[in-house]
Amino acid sequence: MTGSGGRSELPWWRSAVVYQIYPRSFADADGDGTGDIAGIRSRLDHLADLGVDAIWLNPWYDSPLCDGGYDVTDYRSIDRRFGTIDDAMGLIADAHDRDIKVIIDVVPNHTSVEHAWFVAALEAGRQSPERARYHFRDGRGTDGELPPNDWPSVFGGPAWTRTADGQWYLHLFDSGQPDLNWEHPEVRREFLDILRFWSDRGVDGFRVDVAHGLTKDPEYTDLGDRPHHVQAAPVPDHPFWDRDGLHEIYRGWREVLDGYQDRMMVAEASIHASRYPLYLRPDEFHQSFDFDLLSCHWNAKDFGSVIHNAIETAASVGSVPTWVLSNHDVVRHATRYGLPPGVDLATWSLTGPHELLDAERGSRRAVAAGLIMLALPGCAYLYQGDELALPEVWELPIEALDDPVWERSGRTAKGRDGCRVPLPWTSSGPSFGFGTGRPWLPQPSVFGTLSVEAQRGVPGSPLEVYRAAIATRREWSLAEPGIEELDLGADVLAFRRVGGLRSITNMGESPIPLPGGEVILASGPLGGAVPPDVTVWMR
Repeated sequence: MTGSGGRSELPWWRSAVVYQIYPRSFADADGDGTGDIAGIRSRLDHLADLGVDAIWLNPWYDSPLCDGGYDVTDYRSIDRRFGTIDDAMGLIADAHDRDIKVIIDVVPNHTSVEHAWFVAALEAGRQSPERARYHFRDGRGTDGELPPNDWPSVFGGPAWTRTADGQWYLHLFDSGQPDLNWEHPEVRREFLDILRFWSDRGVDGFRVDVAHGLTKDPEYTDLGDRPHHVQAAPVPDHPFWDRDGLHEIYRGWREVLDGYQDRMMVAEASIHASRYPLYLRPDEFHQSFDFDLLSCHWNAKDFGSVIHNAIETAASVGSVPTWVLSNHDVVRHATRYGLPPGVDLATWSLTGPHELLDAERGSRRAVAAGLIMLALPGCAYLYQGDELALPEVWELPIEALDDPVWERSGRTAKGRDGCRVPLPWTSSGPSFGFGTGRPWLPQPSVFGTLSVEAQRGVPGSPLEVYRAAIATRREWSLAEPGIEELDLGADVLAFRRVGGLRSITNMGESPIPLPGGEVILASGPLGGAVPPDVTVWMR
């Protein structure tokens, strides 16, 4: 296929550029300091101009927001701080009018403690049918004063909290997020109905939170010396992650979605790469985020290995890779790439040493990495602000922190608020155009120079590079399968795509000669060579 090939007839989700929106921090229309659906609707033209194919919305459901909306009170209701069901329907319609699909989060591992089911469970007492929807257990010790087992919370501390009547309930995350019991038929029926509810209202896809965590060991055996996380290597019969019983659940979900036209679901599964094919079988997920690129250090060998493995793994089950560099749970890559390898990202923002950060280098690398991702086959997910090369706001004052990780870690890790700071739309004014009131998280002064207004129309700005890259990706059908790795040196990541387009990234410390051919796009100035930390697309 040549550079004028245009879009293929692949299902939309196999080739899409998806833009992740954290509703609380995208745009605030009513001036209360919190982003909302009306704000998103007011900024859809920015996303259409950027050229994205779909948006993914973090949870907008009714919630006490103890964990940013991932503690859901009602899966069929919009939180009043974000708007109403009518507002949500309006957003879906407005997006569709711009040929933008809409993906929403579904949170099946746990509910809020304020969910009607959990309230009823606390009121009903021990051994009640209401408690069977969750994981309630008696404790260990003489009087049940010890947790039922040694399972830890992802956010720090034990994964069990004791109730007033002495029993304990499981929460793999915050204590405000009790885990559902997926062996209970009512739980399974409920989520099938939730999928139908939102599909009937025009939602095009679902991002499934903690997709690897629904089923638990029915014997609640201790974790022991098995690892808490399972990304480093598969862990046979892990008591709460990546258990084989998950797949029966998702086959039922797929049957529901296949009853609609062009619906999809993507798994947030923090698992070892060798396990992805199990989730991507033709009767399960359409996509699963590949987080290996997100966690990759800035060097050509590691990037090349991750890219090769992801493509091969997805192809083995007839799927395509799903690339991501940042999201609402990790330090933004514009900051990660400015820090040396080996820095503990979980604690660095609090304990430093902060002089290790080379912010300028991180920004250059972030844009270069964006061009790498957009040149690859498959689906690419951008996190809001990636197109501006926004950095992590690691300087957030302690009193501003909202993430439960801060308290549950014993105040040793600030948590994820630094990547969730409201977006800058204008160069000046209240909250840099985010809204008219004080934003729920403070913005640094540098945001004005990084705003949409400051970058729009400026040649070579991250925003304009991203716009050009997404347009070129579509023109050249770069999402199509097929990639040829090129050897241009140990410090160079290079590959050829459809129509002969070459992506070349200098990941070393010295400039490299510019190969022969026509430059289509570059992430930074070239000057007759490819400087360090720059990606160039050539034909």
